[in-house]
Amino acid sequence: MIKNPVLICDFDGTITENDNIIAIMKRFAPDGWEELKEVVLSQRISIKEGVGKMFALLPSSQKEEITQFILNDAKIRRGFADFVAYARDAGIPLYILSGGMDFFVKPILNGLVPEDHIYCNRADFSGEYIQIHWPHSCDEHCYNECGCCKPSIVRKIAKGKDIIVIGDSITDLEAAKLADFVIARDLLLDKCRELGLNHKPFDTFYDCLDHVKEGIG
Repeated sequence: MIKNPVLICDFDGTITENDNIIAIMKRFAPDGWEELKEVVLSQRISIKEGVGKMFALLPSSQKEEITQFILNDAKIRRGFADFVAYARDAGIPLYILSGGMDFFVKPILNGLVPEDHIYCNRADFSGEYIQIHWPHSCDEHCYNECGCCKPSIVRKIAKGKDIIVIGDSITDLEAAKLADFVIARDLLLDKCRELGLNHKPFDTFYDCLDHVKEGIG
């Protein structure tokens, strides 16, 4: 039974129905980005290296077009607003840990999650091509070059708490290994089954709501 919960939630493919970085690359990137995606997902190169190289394919001059595209394209998964309201009313801290970029993560979550509870990467459009800055790098316990290092953030913000991780991808796996309970879909669900992590599957945030309520009794 979870007594002192903290909610650690992914963004791309979890809060949103699709992976927003992949959507941007499909729409704007030249040939070569798909190979980068595959080597990241297979863990042959780090997330930091792969995502940085993908965005470096995109000219900064396309900033407005890219931003408007993704803000219009992104769809929030059903039940998220109710899930946020439940966490707030129950006094359960909710943090968003995203490998995505500030220029779309923060506007999409505006009015739902306080900005100081959002951890993500920063896109720099000042040069010829987009450069990514990584303000939440790996601590001394992680050597994976995560970019936005979710386990490092979890170790910092969730001390003494019962950790619930909600996510969908390989980028959530190391944080999931630290969790008392994982709510998973897609690739993360497969990894939870493979590693025997304490988990439940989800499709909507109404599923997540049910799992959290059940877990904290």
